Amino acid sequence: MYRPKPRESDYIQQLADYFKKNLSKGYTSDALKWALINQEHSRAEVDRALKLATEQMASSAPKMIEKPVIKIETIPEVIIEEPSLWSKIKNWFS
Repeated sequence: MYRPKPRESDYIQQLADYFKKNLSKGYTSDALKWALINQEHSRAEVDRALKLATEQMASSAPKMIEKPVIKIETIPEVIIEEPSLWSKIKNWFS
């Protein structure tokens, strides 16, 4: 039975959907990329699909309206003076 090949843009979108679905599950992009390459998908098509997926995910991410405020607090340094060698020697004999 003859099955026509999907158009390349549809094929890339299917791979991009695969990336988006599994990235949301917590898989790394490298693990997903190599899984597809090991399943004999072309490396170039996998790279294009990963790029498309990241672009689509970035466009749907919420926009930051306000810049975060970074506070820097310094903690005063506590210096503990150790007794000098001579005071240690004096303590031994007293």
